[in-house]
Amino acid sequence: MTDNLFLDSVARNSTPIALVTKSELEGWLEEQGKTTANWVNNNGFTASEASHCVVPGRAGKIAHILAGLGEELSPESLLATMGGLAESLQPGKYHLETDLAAHEADLAAIGWAQGGYQFDFYGKPGKERPQLTWPEACHREPTKACIDGAALTRTLVDVPANDMGPEELQDAALKLAEQFEAEHKIILDTDLLDQNFPAIYEVGKGSDRRPRLINLEWGDPKDPRVALVGKGVCFDTGGYNLKPGGAMALMKKDMGGAAHVLGLAHMIMANKLPVRLQVLIPAVENSVSGNAFRPGDIIKSRKGSDIEIGNTDAEGRLVLSDALTLACEQKPELIIDFATLTGAARSALGPDVPPFYTDDSKLARCLADQATYWADPLWRLPLWKSYNASIKGTLGDIRNDGGPFAGSITAALFLQHFVEPNTKWAHLDIYAWNPNKRPGRVVGAAAQCLRTVYGAICETVL
Repeated sequence: MTDNLFLDSVARNSTPIALVTKSELEGWLEEQGKTTANWVNNNGFTASEASHCVVPGRAGKIAHILAGLGEELSPESLLATMGGLAESLQPGKYHLETDLAAHEADLAAIGWAQGGYQFDFYGKPGKERPQLTWPEACHREPTKACIDGAALTRTLVDVPANDMGPEELQDAALKLAEQFEAEHKIILDTDLLDQNFPAIYEVGKGSDRRPRLINLEWGDPKDPRVALVGKGVCFDTGGYNLKPGGAMALMKKDMGGAAHVLGLAHMIMANKLPVRLQVLIPAVENSVSGNAFRPGDIIKSRKGSDIEIGNTDAEGRLVLSDALTLACEQKPELIIDFATLTGAARSALGPDVPPFYTDDSKLARCLADQATYWADPLWRLPLWKSYNASIKGTLGDIRNDGGPFAGSITAALFLQHFVEPNTKWAHLDIYAWNPNKRPGRVVGAAAQCLRTVYGAICETVL
């Protein structure tokens, strides 16, 4: 992706981009002279965030792209402004003439890439995009890994379910494993029962697209072990608790957790982090059939707990339960799971701010700090222990639905039941979708918290 959006050095006839805040605009115009000032003012440019003005030069050429950052240069304004430029500027070659510190330069490149992203899974030529010279202070290779990981996540989420079932998700994971020489193991269909992953099998058994557990491992076994677990429900009908049509329309993205852990794994492996990485993806399709699991069923889990099915549309936590149990068996330093788990999370915090859950205060502070640093938001919600009563089983040990209140919290508590005590673990209830067009952010798949979690892994494990 970066090859199409970035240049290694300033090209001949490259157009300079000047980034200015509202308070800096007047000084910049004074330096350019009266003719330029009149042009900019007559065009109504006030340096509001993600706005820009094309400043003409001699012989009909462009002298500058003047881009607004709003009230201040911040991570958020850099991402929005650079993303908007990549999306809206005419094809051509550009470079930043504004001096940026290293972290600012990284964010400027990331924003440019976010705005320049195009879905290319089917190989159709997209719109020609403008190209930016890599900002001078940018940490180019780590930033490139971040950009490519996010693009991988977005592409996988954007692919429709007819072309992204459990087998195709497996193929994407194996392609990544091949790229970075990672070990891999696939446990398929009834082998899930033979190897004690009954919850994964139960959710996926009703579909002709057979369930599986994807397991990748990479890195030196002597390094700290980090496990990434991603929900891979490639399409979710809701099962017998069938979703209404409107709620089913975006269920191709219910494998968004899997897409996120693959994107994050790309970042970790491309940057050669000294960790022993494990990626676990239970990949299933939740379908309606004569063989599908039903409300009222009691199913087994790898942990040994009997799970009482209150709602077949609460299937993601079921497949994650077996994967989290396996992750804990390896005694990792850190487990992070990503899942498009609950509508309750969206009701609480909306599409842009995923809630996260952990009992580890140091990890929580680190995630919050990294979210601010990278403008990659999340927000901590509590693992409120008294709500465990809502998921206590009547005939089984635990129920997979928690009643009408605090749905994201009770889902997280369900997952915590399958995490060994004193394990450093965080659960992210992501949306993986951008429902509204904004500068540099098209409607479609969104990569959420990848930079934040990557930074937290570096801070807490290394």
